[in-house]
Amino acid sequence: MIYGLINLRDGMGQEISTTHFSQADFQRFERHLQQETGLLASWIAREELSRRPAVGGFELEVWLVDGNCDPVPINEAYLQRLNHEWVSPELSRFNVELNGSPRELHGDALSRMEDELTDTWRQCCRVAEEFDASLVMVGILPSVREQQLVLENMSRMKRYYALNEQVIRLREGRPIRLDIVGREHLQTTHHDVMLESATTSFQVHWQVPQSRAVRAYNASVIASAATVAVSANAPYLFGRDLWDETRIPLFEQAVEIGGFAGAAHGPLRRVSFGSGYVRQSMLELYQENLQHFPILLPMKFEGPEEELPHLRLHNGTIWRWNRPLIGFNDDGTPHMRIEHRVISAGPTIVDGIANAAFYFGLARYLSDLEPAPETRLSFSVARDNFYACARNGLQATVTWFDDCRGSMLQLLQQKLMPAARQGLQSLDMDAAQIDRYMGIIEARVESGQNGSQWQRQYVARHGCDMRALTAAYMKGQESAEPVHTWPI
Repeated sequence: MIYGLINLRDGMGQEISTTHFSQADFQRFERHLQQETGLLASWIAREELSRRPAVGGFELEVWLVDGNCDPVPINEAYLQRLNHEWVSPELSRFNVELNGSPRELHGDALSRMEDELTDTWRQCCRVAEEFDASLVMVGILPSVREQQLVLENMSRMKRYYALNEQVIRLREGRPIRLDIVGREHLQTTHHDVMLESATTSFQVHWQVPQSRAVRAYNASVIASAATVAVSANAPYLFGRDLWDETRIPLFEQAVEIGGFAGAAHGPLRRVSFGSGYVRQSMLELYQENLQHFPILLPMKFEGPEEELPHLRLHNGTIWRWNRPLIGFNDDGTPHMRIEHRVISAGPTIVDGIANAAFYFGLARYLSDLEPAPETRLSFSVARDNFYACARNGLQATVTWFDDCRGSMLQLLQQKLMPAARQGLQSLDMDAAQIDRYMGIIEARVESGQNGSQWQRQYVARHGCDMRALTAAYMKGQESAEPVHTWPI
């Protein structure tokens, strides 16, 4: 997940020469950051960001495992052998990231995403076999053990070591304390950022015209509770049964540093649901980045200011669950997109594309709704809904418009799944596409069997053997069938 901050498209695509920085490096970076934030402000004021219709994309983070279902730290040799432009390293040596081509969201875009990802996945699996390894897409690998999440297994890149050093510096040397209370209770202490590498996701990107960006961002925030409930696929960490989507508290605690005036105790956290809705302009989020978050990686960039390298890198070190991203179209026009980060990886490719379809449809519907839903649901309630659904999934109790309370399951059935269908129709998706992918979501909700529920049912029947669970999960994944159809 941290590789997202070091991606060529979103911030930093080059290796760095040192893991240590001087005060002058931070001062220089801050000057550039202020200048680039001002430049972005001028672009937004003059409405110079892209007007291109909705575009979608994704990033899928996956695990490399051996025949015993243990993570295998081979990504350097593996990626060299694979030699695929859309597959990149991740923070740990047992993770890689698969990317897809951005596509305009209409017609058969979803099935073309699925076909491209399936083709990449098959190539990746074939090369993994040459290393006697396999690939697994899951929110948290059930069989991963804490002693495997160590600096020895960090990808061999100075930028990752620099990130670790700066996080620990801002924590004033204090160890990272994990304390997650779910169905069971997990407490542990760690001394580096490698806990974060246990979280793997399917990050969905939605590029929107500047005129729609504020509404689209707020709609994504509101939709997050539903998308995390539907896609939950991370109930276990180190053998403990915790949240339906344990990836959420794990990531928040694994990189627990705040803003200015208190480092880890600052009022704003670098991994969070955010501080509020956007009111007038997406610039508000970048101004918050500048004003409230210390610089982590003061890299030197040689490119032009118009590429916003310092602004994009700094933004990449702040992990809101819905994160704004500045990118550039093929013709160089800057664009705004939203990175929806709440969805777990897996269980299968078709599950992932169905999750993306649900997000695109629901967020589009909410962004079109009048009056604006952010005027009918406070940010604090949207945030509470999100964490309730991360913890309790489809069974979570949530509050919807006009203070209506009930289970997320009922809300999905009665309102949100029909709304997502309507949103996909507004995007001019083919009817067959809508039926295919929303049909998977509807069947999953009707059965109650998302990835987390399947994992828990397996353990209830076969016992708490995390390697056996991982092996059974991989068998289901190899079927390529949606998770709601998997036998226990």
